[in-house]
Amino acid sequence: MTYETARRRRAPALCSAALIGCAAVPAIAGPRFEPVAIPEHVYDGGWEHFVGGGLAVFDCSGDGLPELLAAGGTNPMTLLRNTSHPGGALTFEAAAPGALSLTGVSGAYPLDIDGDGLLDLAVLRVGENVLLKGGPDCSFAPFEGLGFEGGEDWTTAFSATWEAGQSLPTLAFGNYVDRDAPNGPFRACDDNALYRPEGATYGAPEVLAPGYCPLSMLFSDWGRQGRADLRISNDRHYYVDAGSEQLWAMTTPPRLYTEADGWQTHKLWGMGIATRDIDRDGDQDVFLTSMGDQRLQVLVDSAAGPRFEDVPYALGTTATAPYTGGDGRPSTGWHVAFGDVDLDGRDDIFITKGNVEQMPDSAWDDPNNLLMQGEDGRFVEAGLEAGLASLLRGRGGALADLNGDGLLDVAVVNRRGPMEVWQNVTETPGHWLEVALSQPAPNTRAIGAWIELDDGTGSRLREITVGGGHAGGAAVAEHFGLGAAATARLRAIWPDGTISPWSEVAADRLVTITRQDR
Repeated sequence: MTYETARRRRAPALCSAALIGCAAVPAIAGPRFEPVAIPEHVYDGGWEHFVGGGLAVFDCSGDGLPELLAAGGTNPMTLLRNTSHPGGALTFEAAAPGALSLTGVSGAYPLDIDGDGLLDLAVLRVGENVLLKGGPDCSFAPFEGLGFEGGEDWTTAFSATWEAGQSLPTLAFGNYVDRDAPNGPFRACDDNALYRPEGATYGAPEVLAPGYCPLSMLFSDWGRQGRADLRISNDRHYYVDAGSEQLWAMTTPPRLYTEADGWQTHKLWGMGIATRDIDRDGDQDVFLTSMGDQRLQVLVDSAAGPRFEDVPYALGTTATAPYTGGDGRPSTGWHVAFGDVDLDGRDDIFITKGNVEQMPDSAWDDPNNLLMQGEDGRFVEAGLEAGLASLLRGRGGALADLNGDGLLDVAVVNRRGPMEVWQNVTETPGHWLEVALSQPAPNTRAIGAWIELDDGTGSRLREITVGGGHAGGAAVAEHFGLGAAATARLRAIWPDGTISPWSEVAADRLVTITRQDR
């Protein structure tokens, strides 16, 4: 293995590189974000675009800073090229669209499909889904020779993984309401599609049925079993009474987990999915956004199968109703992301919020959430004080370091309102690391691998995935807040189970672990 580092913004050191004797991170006033002026972009359209509005975050220019690609609905997609100076103020400019000038787009996800080291795109649409091949300097073109047929469905969810021995990723597309159903839209959820590669091409997709109107999907190795299974979050508004959340075992053929396996039936207005080992017990916890209560679930340690249970209400993660704006009706959560926004070594939670359209039983003034984790593991709302309490109809979003200063910034795509970006300007003495994995083709970004980090306060495991969120995702280095720790130990657990040696690295930089044993 090789460890490549690129120095970036370094927070003031609190102690020596040795972790023993380091003081706790001093208390700070709280996170703070400032709005950024960007070219105007609006996600718009009729009822087929009530949902969607995803945001893809990835570096297509090669300068180390990620671009933003926003779904437009009936408007074209917009690529905002990142023109920021590393560590400086965030700036973006609209780029020439080219092959990205698609309409009917609900979302997009970046991934390296063909193993050439450049990020490609899976574009979700009301109509034909498209795979776009990435080229130099943010150029894209339709893939040729893959045999992928994008169908004509209304697609609102996506995830991808690399199954053992395959040269292409397995792709899952989640389809919403069947627009051709004569008695729709209620109880008219469409089937979902699974594309498993056949050598160097894709054949006809396998049908994942029943489908219950998914708004998020995620391949994840929930039980550290060496296989990623497919979690699907479904929108109860359209399946009404027969459906539930789903977890598909990626056997051949795939099968649904049932209560006999330990799976607990949940019926949600499911919108988004995010996973993180938030309590550092080695298991991936799952956050599910919904209308009304948001759900943070933990894997039951004693269970033999995928038994997840809600955390107690007192933990502060349900985010049921707006905290400002004067509207006391239940709120509607969409995109969700974990991240340490103040670098205190504890993951926080960001959720985009917004009414579907004008649903009378849900809040119309519905601000985004920023749930800050305290030392006792409980979460406290800080969205208003932090400056993120927009009352627009939020949809897709991102929590990512957009200028390389080690602080996580925020971007949100809004329905029938301008897209918003905020720069994180929190004053914090905390340290950080950003960690990327690289291995030979085909799976160049090591999807399905794990990063293990030990900062002296315990070990953290981070799974590398494609999917989740709501209709969009990020392909960027994994961000870790370190608090007072000025160094950390790192290792990679590669998708085939091979484990790299531990290496100690200094904080406040990007580290790339490159695999060389293949």
